[in-house]
Amino acid sequence: MTNNDILKKLRVALMLRDNEIVDILKLVDFKISKSELGALFRKEDHPKYVECGDQILRNFLNGLVIHLRGTKENPKIPKEVLYQKKGSQEKNRINYKDKKGKTPDLSYVKYKNKKS
Repeated sequence: MTNNDILKKLRVALMLRDNEIVDILKLVDFKISKSELGALFRKEDHPKYVECGDQILRNFLNGLVIHLRGTKENPKIPKEVLYQKKGSQEKNRINYKDKKGKTPDLSYVKYKNKKS
């Protein structure tokens, strides 16, 4: 498993966007642009693919620790940081409602593979 794979898996698992990763790297005074970051997330056979070095991954992990736990002077609880992020994403969800303002009832939908 390469450093690029580890970075991709952490990005997906923690639901991080590019600008959030850039902010996390700024916590440890490591500057990287979104385009440089995008090159790390490309497929290996892509012509603009860049291999993620140990320094980038190390700084990302150190920044992630500060992002989740906080500093000694200003400690945070990691669960609260993750739940705050999760709650803000739920606010951005689209509410599907019919013309009368009610959410549709999907309990009558039959599934092909469901055992009856």
